[in-house]
Amino acid sequence: MKREEWLRPYTKAYSGRIAAIAVLSLLTALSASLLLFTSGYLISKAALRPENVLMIYVPIVLVRTFGIGKAALHYIERLVSHDTVLRILSQMRVRLYQVLEPQALFVRSRFRTGELLGTLADDIEHLQNVYLRTVFPMLTAVIMYGLWIAALGCFDLSYALLMGGYVDILVFILPGLSLWLTRKKYRRMKKERQGLYQKLTDAVLGINDWVISGRAQQFVGSYENDERKVAAIDSELKSWGRWRFLIGQCVVGIAVVSMICWSEQLTVRGDIPAVWIAAFVLVVFPLMDVYLPASEAVEKIPEYQDSRARLAGLSDPSPVQAGEAAPRGLVPEPSIPEEALRQARQHADIRLDQVRFRYDGAADRVLDGISLHIPQGAKVAVLGRSGAGKSTLLKLIQGAITPESGRVTINRVSADRFGEHIPEVMAMLNQSPYLFDTSVANNIRLGRPDAAEDEVRHVSRLVGLDMLIESLPAGYATPMLEAGQRFSGGERQRIALARILLQNTPVVLLDEPTVGLDPKTEQSLLATIFDALQGKTLLWITHHLLGVHQMDKVIFLENGKITMSGPHAELMARNAHYRQLHHLDYPAG
Repeated sequence: MKREEWLRPYTKAYSGRIAAIAVLSLLTALSASLLLFTSGYLISKAALRPENVLMIYVPIVLVRTFGIGKAALHYIERLVSHDTVLRILSQMRVRLYQVLEPQALFVRSRFRTGELLGTLADDIEHLQNVYLRTVFPMLTAVIMYGLWIAALGCFDLSYALLMGGYVDILVFILPGLSLWLTRKKYRRMKKERQGLYQKLTDAVLGINDWVISGRAQQFVGSYENDERKVAAIDSELKSWGRWRFLIGQCVVGIAVVSMICWSEQLTVRGDIPAVWIAAFVLVVFPLMDVYLPASEAVEKIPEYQDSRARLAGLSDPSPVQAGEAAPRGLVPEPSIPEEALRQARQHADIRLDQVRFRYDGAADRVLDGISLHIPQGAKVAVLGRSGAGKSTLLKLIQGAITPESGRVTINRVSADRFGEHIPEVMAMLNQSPYLFDTSVANNIRLGRPDAAEDEVRHVSRLVGLDMLIESLPAGYATPMLEAGQRFSGGERQRIALARILLQNTPVVLLDEPTVGLDPKTEQSLLATIFDALQGKTLLWITHHLLGVHQMDKVIFLENGKITMSGPHAELMARNAHYRQLHHLDYPAG
């Protein structure tokens, strides 16, 4: 899909339903208009002595017909329109998931959590409302505008043009003015509200730190101040909405008075009977009910534009530049041969040849000429300060991002060609694996959903959790609680490790899995990891040297280059800088 097509494909796919909705809306408006027109005629005719009983009976039948028809048509129109929009909404949500799922490896580095929450909470809903609150009402208003002016023109062309001027105010002038006045205010309010999303997200995730530091009231005051800014902008928009409503009602009042005067003149001239005066006057009200929502409908356009732009930003399928994430699933990918994939599931030989990488807009390269060979079964530790490029290295190996130059290959196949199959080749244990609010067994089965109960118990035993789980109230069926709160940090990492064992990939990436754990738990977890993952390729990103003696090779990244490389024992023997770092970080070693 093209960047701007978050609406067009659905409009095209449901064009038949949308046309049916337009017809039903039009028939509903016509029924309402004819109901009051006939009612006005009936009231006036019944006040006189009718020449024939049919002159009363027929309007009575028509009033009933139009009354029932209006209600029935309105119900059917709402039923069809909401059914159509909910179908579109469900497809939009599925598409949003399909957009985000391939980017899962790097989504947190590319988007703020608050921005994603805003997208999920607001933007899809806004694109749903573009149909219900803008497209359908405006379509009905414009069609009824043409029919109304054409009908009046049959009686008096000059008066039809005058009434057209009144309707122009409601359908074109007020909406245009409303759009112009609210565009900037809305964008400002949206920006402030997005800031609130982000600030609230930070506050919820870091609430303990706010309380411990004694600055909870400071945060509350800051948040309330930002809320007042949003409320002030919102108040200005509502104030304009009240003024717009007043102007619209004044136009309706003028149109009614004008209709009374015009229909009276036609009666005096003998062009229409007097009983039609009430009919012409009453028909103005249902017609104005069609025209008045136009301003509010157009006023929502800035919301839709911002939402569409934000969603397009998530799914921009433009060619991948150096340093950008490859949006898998949105652009055609070279298919990987089945034989190559089959081999990679069993044996993965990873190579980086003169890899250079720079994030979009950054002045310096994160990685500059990195060459590295990781054969199957090798254990490599990658160390370096924060920002040295360790996590970027993992993303390149996973094929989530592509290098500026050089190649990253798995069995001589470019890593980014594996696409959605990369979880079949490598698994990752990071510092904060997510545990879902379901049973312990289901959380472990995330590694392989079709795993048998015996397999789940086996991997639990390998990671040293079998006795703990069996001691729980419902064993493996025990709920984890939200984010796995039932378990400690080390236990959560062991459950994530059990997932990886079920996944059974030849390569396992460890992205600082022991961060935040106490030294004793850290040593115990590392021992379990190295024991459980025997025979697999390990690429371990870490910030200190505890446990690196168990690795085949240790490399240091600094300024985008490998500054030290070799086995732990060799570096300890020959590199004074490494020895100094090791003794500072791990005095007991």
